[in-house]
Amino acid sequence: MFVKSPEQVKSVEMDMPGVKGVTMQLMIGREDGAPNFAMRLFTVEANGHTPLHSHNYEHEVMVVSGEGQVTGGVDGGTIRPIKGGDVIFMPANETHQFRNTGSGELKFMCLVPVSFDCGKGECAVTPGS
Repeated sequence: MFVKSPEQVKSVEMDMPGVKGVTMQLMIGREDGAPNFAMRLFTVEANGHTPLHSHNYEHEVMVVSGEGQVTGGVDGGTIRPIKGGDVIFMPANETHQFRNTGSGELKFMCLVPVSFDCGKGECAVTPGS
């Protein structure tokens, strides 16, 4: 067992097509001995967003703080508002994007299979249109 806080984890700028103002912290991953899941903390600055993308694994998200919107659906056409405390289930192969619509930071935790933990800031994503 271990306990750590975000202040102890290096923040990596997400550098891929379609990203604006997003950093990621790998809170728990394979290097910590996690055999099944990785826990990542994303911070999206005001007016920032993740890429519109899909991948072949599900993930579960909890919005820690801030407000924004999530785009989802098979065609990426459904937009829903999100805020601190909300949870989101994103099925595999569903096109999605997280966008900060507030004036402060949007923070969310994301759980994915450990094989896709993006430990080096590289994620298996397929950019959408």
